[in-house]
Amino acid sequence: MTLQETLLLLKSMENPVNKAGMARFGINIENALGISVTQLRPIAKTIKKDHPLALELWNTGIHEARLLACFIAEPSLMTTELLDKWVNDFNSWDICDQATSNLLDKCDLAIERIPIWASCEQEFVRRTPFALIAALAVHKKGEKYDDFFVEHFPLIMQCVTDERNFVKKAVNWAIRQIGKRSDKMRATALRLCDDIAKEYPTSKSANWIIKDAVRELTAYDFSKKRKYNFVDAKNYDVQ
Repeated sequence: MTLQETLLLLKSMENPVNKAGMARFGINIENALGISVTQLRPIAKTIKKDHPLALELWNTGIHEARLLACFIAEPSLMTTELLDKWVNDFNSWDICDQATSNLLDKCDLAIERIPIWASCEQEFVRRTPFALIAALAVHKKGEKYDDFFVEHFPLIMQCVTDERNFVKKAVNWAIRQIGKRSDKMRATALRLCDDIAKEYPTSKSANWIIKDAVRELTAYDFSKKRKYNFVDAKNYDVQ
């Protein structure tokens, strides 16, 4: 598909009702058409990987075009400069999360940028490394990768006091996904929560992050990969 054909298709699917719903979920609807990700995925499957088209779609600035670009871009062709450009363009949590879960997690250069992006002050740029860690925690199976996540605990400690909504939720998400990898990593993640509680006893952001993480990790049934309904997270002492 050409850029023109793709844009015509997307604009034919415009849905103002869905657009209003997106706004209620905190999605930035500036330049949005109101097309859901579930509607975009079949289009991406039809196009398959098309890196030149992905670049053109991204440069349109249209919300759904950028989501589609995340699905069809070729990870091996993403340069450091291009990664930084796209990440700096992030203006909504859903684009950030779809990019990290469908593109950046398959790109070694992106993984190398984790500490760089975490040091940036822009909210969605700083969200990116923690959303990426969360995605990698799900996709990189096996104990051999556990050290990678532990190595990023200092970075989590560094940003756990950031009060901004989309940053603290991503930091929390990273801790939870790391802890869900195995019983061993759950214990490791809970120890991290203890360390955070001791280091930042008065931080509202840190307090919310660890309490929510502890609540979920102490209620997670690894045998069925689902939450228990009966475990009280208060049994785990985090002040």
